[in-house]
Amino acid sequence: MDDNDRHRFIVQLTESLDTYQVVLHAYILMHNHFHLLAQTRRANLAEFMRRFNICYTGWFNYRHGQCGHLYQGRYKSFLVDAESYLLEVSRYLHLNYVRRGKFKSESFASQWQIAREYRWSSLRGYISKRMINTFVDYDLILSMVGGRRAYQNFITDGMMDKTKSPFENNLHSGILGNDDFVARVRKEYIKQGSVRDQPAYRNLITKNLPPEFIIQCVVDSCKCDVLVLQKRRAAGVERGIASEMLYRYGGLTEREIGDLLGGIDYSAVHKLRWRLKVKMTRDKKIENQFSKVNKNIQKLMSNVEI
Repeated sequence: MDDNDRHRFIVQLTESLDTYQVVLHAYILMHNHFHLLAQTRRANLAEFMRRFNICYTGWFNYRHGQCGHLYQGRYKSFLVDAESYLLEVSRYLHLNYVRRGKFKSESFASQWQIAREYRWSSLRGYISKRMINTFVDYDLILSMVGGRRAYQNFITDGMMDKTKSPFENNLHSGILGNDDFVARVRKEYIKQGSVRDQPAYRNLITKNLPPEFIIQCVVDSCKCDVLVLQKRRAAGVERGIASEMLYRYGGLTEREIGDLLGGIDYSAVHKLRWRLKVKMTRDKKIENQFSKVNKNIQKLMSNVEI
């Protein structure tokens, strides 16, 4: 992987974060893997990771003239107790680059210089406001320690003390938290012993906007007839916008969106959303139309009790 591959990785990651409404608190790209510290408020981790991996793998294989899987096996995910472990996980992630491979035997001073100058990590934005990335949300973690200077001290303290990985004794449960947190999650949200992608996770996230509100907002913003959105074989920009907004703000799956838009298959919904994104990159008018609807829906969410 070279810097062009890493740059494309960031571009694709940014697009996926926006599409699936995922909040990224920290990240780091390694030589042959990566780590993300993300908050999936809509319990859509599987969809987010699947689409991101498919899109990036397709681009990478095309560029390098190869085919097949880019990664070995399924990604590993952990549900993290923010109060107890979020800070520790962010430090482990940011120090991963200098604690592995050729840098692990370097002096403290060398490791710190390498870590803070590494381009493909969110650490630089955590210690310098001039280096922030717009797709990373720094506020939550910085608020836990009292700002960038305190976070820098937190990182360097961990380097000097050789702090162990927070995952060291938690490799199989998929939950990282204190005993009370683990017990509560297992009792309330896990049905069959797996923490991943449980429907009950939707109890942990914010409420969604009713689908009828979203559809009416699209109709009003785009000045179109509601029948245009519900006509089975229609393929207009408005249907693509409606599909995207129902996914983002309605908390619906693509199959559920298909039922609302004339009973189409989930794959047709995905194509509507994908084609919309392609059109927006080529047509400023369509991009502005999408932005208008998005802004109106966000305004609606702030004014409606849901």
